[in-house]
Amino acid sequence: MKPSNSRPSGGGKNPFVHELKLTMTEKIKIGLMSVTVFPVRLLLVSFLMLLAWPFAFTASLGRSEFAIEPQSWWRRFIDLCFHWIKVKGQRVEPSEAPILTVAPHSSYFDAIPVTMTMCSIVTKLESRSIPVWGTLISYIRPVFVFRSDQDSRRKTVEEIRRRACSGGKWPQIMIFPEGTCTNRSGLILFKAGAFIPGLPVQPVILRYPNKLDTITWTWKGPGAFHILWLTLCQPHNSIEIEYLPVYSPSNEEKENPALFASNVRKLMAKALDLPLKDLSFDDIEISLSRGPLGIYDYRSLLEFNQLTCRLGLRAATTDRVLEEQARRARKLQGDKLGLEDFAQFLNLPVTDTLKEVHSFFDEHGDGQIDVRRYVIALSTVRRPTKSMETLKLAFKMYESEESGEILEEELAGILEIMLGVKEVRLSSVCLTLGPDTGKITYDDLLHYIQQFPHFALDCLHFKDHPRDFCTGRSPSCNGQSRSKDD
Repeated sequence: MKPSNSRPSGGGKNPFVHELKLTMTEKIKIGLMSVTVFPVRLLLVSFLMLLAWPFAFTASLGRSEFAIEPQSWWRRFIDLCFHWIKVKGQRVEPSEAPILTVAPHSSYFDAIPVTMTMCSIVTKLESRSIPVWGTLISYIRPVFVFRSDQDSRRKTVEEIRRRACSGGKWPQIMIFPEGTCTNRSGLILFKAGAFIPGLPVQPVILRYPNKLDTITWTWKGPGAFHILWLTLCQPHNSIEIEYLPVYSPSNEEKENPALFASNVRKLMAKALDLPLKDLSFDDIEISLSRGPLGIYDYRSLLEFNQLTCRLGLRAATTDRVLEEQARRARKLQGDKLGLEDFAQFLNLPVTDTLKEVHSFFDEHGDGQIDVRRYVIALSTVRRPTKSMETLKLAFKMYESEESGEILEEELAGILEIMLGVKEVRLSSVCLTLGPDTGKITYDDLLHYIQQFPHFALDCLHFKDHPRDFCTGRSPSCNGQSRSKDD
């Protein structure tokens, strides 16, 4: 595999992480607001949501499929949380732009423009079963998607196309094309669903100007109620909603939704003055990988993951499939596969995407790969939170039948793929690979790893990274203490 040489910054911090640090003054303010303003705001918001439920439920009964009912009163509860909603630009009519693309998506507070416009939205199917909220969501006739069901995704795209092509009979569809919440440090990749119809879209950008960011609700950070509590405890909250000019696709963009999505993303990032981040919803677990063998540099693995998604390999790869591929790879005993043999191994036709995957593992540029390295990489991106299972799978492909041992250089190659680094040098202090044998068993390695929660950082050396990478001080493999400045 062709990993990067350094740990990625992605043009800034990880977009799926939100660290909220409060000063002592802010903690005191929140403490005072928690016993004064917060209970009142929370009760009023809850009361109005409960009040809205029977109206939404009753209005939904026997409703014509194409009827559009006004709901402007729903905006009233917004001011309980947000004292200032600033709107820039002009929202156009559905006949001019049937789809609104909104970014960045960073919180459930992003529902504010939905309540202001009563646009339909695309949301996960599970939202419908949430008490009270599910009824309110259903009233605006969203397009439901069940993320783990590939057929559901296809039907979702078809429904978006049907509504968008209705000539204004349906209300506008408001879509968050990032498909998940981030910390607004950049725009991640847009999904193509909003752009497949090939119709004009109106980009909408959101800003939360508050100095203290209590809004962001993403994959690693404060939980949903924590965010609600802190936000309701703020004396003043504000949001800016800006409608950009309508973007009409070119003929090329109509034929290529991915290009259409990419160009709209670039335009919105420029308006927001934010960088583009080549990450997607499918990359979240990889970018947040932790543990003793957590991914160190995820850039090459992210690129590999995107290729496997395009081939449909990641979704189709179960633990059983991985075990079967590992068994077949072991039988090859290190024999190299050319492109045609690799396609046959995967039971796929030769395509440009498959050529890219094959080239990832062509170490010597001779068109031949060790398919065991591919299986390790696939297992890593398929289950990034289960690195020890990937390690065990790798041992099954490489180990000697008699002793269960693998060579030191084989272990180094395995770890290079799992960690996403250029070259791993195994320290003789950290890994006693047997008396002058240069070999190790899985059980012996597992014993060492269990002693060090940050095994990869504490016990391994990466090429072009001679310095230690621990933050602060931590025990090293030889029992001494060290810091990143040692």
